[in-house]
Amino acid sequence: MVLSELPSSEYNPFYQTYVMALGNVELIEELERGKEELLSLLKELPEEKLKYAYAEGKWSLAEALVHTIDTERIFQYRALCIARNDKTPLPGFDQDTYVPYSNAANRSKISLMEEYKAVRESTICLFNSFDDEAIKRVGTASGSKMSVRALGFIISGHQKHHVRIINERYLT
Repeated sequence: MVLSELPSSEYNPFYQTYVMALGNVELIEELERGKEELLSLLKELPEEKLKYAYAEGKWSLAEALVHTIDTERIFQYRALCIARNDKTPLPGFDQDTYVPYSNAANRSKISLMEEYKAVRESTICLFNSFDDEAIKRVGTASGSKMSVRALGFIISGHQKHHVRIINERYLT
């Protein structure tokens, strides 16, 4: 499944930035590549940088990382529900209410790496399990149409977006 096969009608325009950040990638390859990219970035990251926020009122680096992990979990769950043909409309989530309760300030680099790796490997296993019919299935999430394949590309693009921000604003 490559991105050029994904019609924009299968996701809310809000996610267009994430999807377009990818180029014409193959989904599983991009999930794997993204895993290696983020783990490599974290491996080189000094532990003390986790508490750094680039401006007043912005998330710390650890909070941004936990947000990325949380979002992947939520989107993975949405993909599972839609792939299994659950017709229940899936709710949105308020990312800003998650952060204060994330315990990010008390997390170590190693714990973040382990959690991220587990979540991403779970995502890859889940998307590898979908057949052609399931990956194209469409449901409702956050009040909009959403396909399973769109969720996979959004997971990848969302992480790419945050890696870019980390490199530009946290590590300069």
